[in-house]
Amino acid sequence: MFVRKMGIDLGTANTLVFVPKKGVVINEPSVVAVARDENRVLAVGNEAYRMVGRTPDTITAYRPLKDGVIADYRVTEAMLRYFIGKASGPIRFFRPEVMVSVPAAVTSTERRAVIEATMQAGARAAYAVKEPVLAAIGAGIPINEPSGHMVVDIGGGTTDIAVISLGGIVSSTSVRVAGDKLDAAIAEYMKRNYNLAIGDRTAETIKVDIGSALPVDDENMKKEIKGRDLITGLPNTAEIRSQEVTAAIADELDEIIRAIKSVLHETPPELASDIMDRGIVLSGGGALLRNIDALVLQETGVPAHIAEEPLLCVVRGTGIALEHLAVYKRSIMSKR
Repeated sequence: MFVRKMGIDLGTANTLVFVPKKGVVINEPSVVAVARDENRVLAVGNEAYRMVGRTPDTITAYRPLKDGVIADYRVTEAMLRYFIGKASGPIRFFRPEVMVSVPAAVTSTERRAVIEATMQAGARAAYAVKEPVLAAIGAGIPINEPSGHMVVDIGGGTTDIAVISLGGIVSSTSVRVAGDKLDAAIAEYMKRNYNLAIGDRTAETIKVDIGSALPVDDENMKKEIKGRDLITGLPNTAEIRSQEVTAAIADELDEIIRAIKSVLHETPPELASDIMDRGIVLSGGGALLRNIDALVLQETGVPAHIAEEPLLCVVRGTGIALEHLAVYKRSIMSKR
């Protein structure tokens, strides 16, 4: 089957590719391994992710996107070429139309960089669409109706918050606090309280396994962590409890809550009333953090619920929008 259209959720942490009638065909880390001497791309996605923290001096494995935007244009282009090629299959008769997600607060320059990198990577046409709009479409929200819907998309690099009505964004903000910052806060906590240096992958495992947005009174919510002792320089272990993880990430979550409140403050009263009735929809990998919905309700007074398969909302939104371009054209083509 020839692929004429595809949607890409170009995330800081993971890249997902959606092909209409096939669904999500790729879900791999947004990581590229580069040979420093030759400045050559060695591996992309899963293969490159396995190298993170384990490379010799001659190889660097890193993410070419930072806080949801392109930090290294050439490497991002190579990564996009790999994903587009893998999704298209070995035989390609057509250059596909590609829709790519971008943060809500993306600048026109950053948006243009995404479109140009996608075109250079082999697309016939490229659309850059704001993540909250795609997340809302993917979560099954009827965005073209004259009623207010609030979406909070917590990704790896950014948290995008938007109130959507009649297919457009009424008020929105984007904060560069999301999954990566939560991981960094956990790693810093381990360093400060246990003199234990841990990597990003270990910090993420702690967050996923025992992390919670609100304190959990459960004796079993603890984890043994291996790392490098900062005093002796030797391998060591420490045990961390869920309550400690909650304390470690409290400041970062507070920043996300402040951003949600700021968007609610800017929302017209009629739409605010709709949001009170319907609640806030949480999507993205950060929505999987335990009790994040309870924290949003506690801090804002507005009910929150997690979208079905929150990790797939944005990429599923690209697929739905591509299949119904005429319906979503106004939301997609808006340049602001």
